[in-house]
Amino acid sequence: MTDRPIKWDKSYYSFTGFRDPDEDLEHVSKMETTLASWLDSNGKRAIKKLENSLPLRKELDRLKDELSHQLQLSDIRWQRSWGLAHRCSQLHSLGRLAQQNLETLKNAKGCTVIFTDRSGISAVGHVMLGTMDVHHHWSKLFERLPSYFDLQRRLMLLEDQISRLLGDIQVVYIEELQPVLTLDEYYSLLDVFYKRLLKKRVPFHPQSLRGLQMILNSDRYAPSLHELGHFNIPTLCDPVNLQWFFLTKAQQARENMKRKDELKVMEDELIQASTKKFSLEKFYKEPSVSSKQMVDCCKRLLGQSLPYLQGMHLCVSHFYSVMQDGDLCIPWNWKNGDTMK
Repeated sequence: MTDRPIKWDKSYYSFTGFRDPDEDLEHVSKMETTLASWLDSNGKRAIKKLENSLPLRKELDRLKDELSHQLQLSDIRWQRSWGLAHRCSQLHSLGRLAQQNLETLKNAKGCTVIFTDRSGISAVGHVMLGTMDVHHHWSKLFERLPSYFDLQRRLMLLEDQISRLLGDIQVVYIEELQPVLTLDEYYSLLDVFYKRLLKKRVPFHPQSLRGLQMILNSDRYAPSLHELGHFNIPTLCDPVNLQWFFLTKAQQARENMKRKDELKVMEDELIQASTKKFSLEKFYKEPSVSSKQMVDCCKRLLGQSLPYLQGMHLCVSHFYSVMQDGDLCIPWNWKNGDTMK
């Protein structure tokens, strides 16, 4: 047996959407370069890739619009950063299935479809299509959607019952911050927590926590307050300790939520201003980049002159990269010449 790490071919990372660790190490080593010099070195290459990708981008938009209209979907999304060719291929697969079994697929009316690693229904009710699954698995999932909708209604009722027991705090599931759970897994999590609350009924004044939010976590041992204003509550938390924690942290939670809302408004305004100033075709960020980081990045960008960005797709991330379809990734905390001196 060898203890050497497995070295996958580059095509593996392109197909699966996973990060290439070799590229990540390369990105880290280049982190200290300046934004202007990096754009100067990579701008032309990105423009060429972007130009080559335009037909595929049009094809992707066409397929997405057609399927969304045909199946009356709310949206179609991807969990990973697959390239345009793979996204088009996935939509073609869904399109062929729609041709074969249209009435069954219409069960997804009003839903959001997400191409991801496994098939099922997400905690928030999105239809997840595993990209490695065959059509048979997808068909079975669409057939079972009515039963999942019933489970979703029971889940929402369970959230309301927990809310009433805890001073009308809102129980939420935040996709960007929580592990990916199926509807069944999330229902089980809520059910365990609800039964613990019933065993130790702790009196909360009605509506005392109205306007506040909490998420449930199975991998935490102590409650905490997130900087965005929501409470992180362990499923197996003692309800008695929970009461004291809510009471002492409620005011801070309200202040955090207010600051989060103000930050989001500022972020949207700065994204709009940056898009306009640099004539960007698209400007977005990775989910792992916070609003605070995005605001800091945009403020500094607006003070620069960056002609290479005109007409480009710019993504704020944690490293520099030219994606296979021409999108430019820059770290939110990019360096300029002044900070390097």
